[in-house]
Amino acid sequence: MLLWAGAAIGGLLVLGALALWFHYGTQMFFEMIRAGFAACF
Repeated sequence: MLLWAGAAIGGLLVLGALALWFHYGTQMFFEMIRAGFAACF
């Protein structure tokens, strides 16, 4: 059961990332990821 829940959450994260990629384009997508890592570290 826990494995299925983890797979479902992972799938939702991948779908969300793809939706952002198609909406904003590749340049903005990678810039948002870079800014997020910079904020964390």
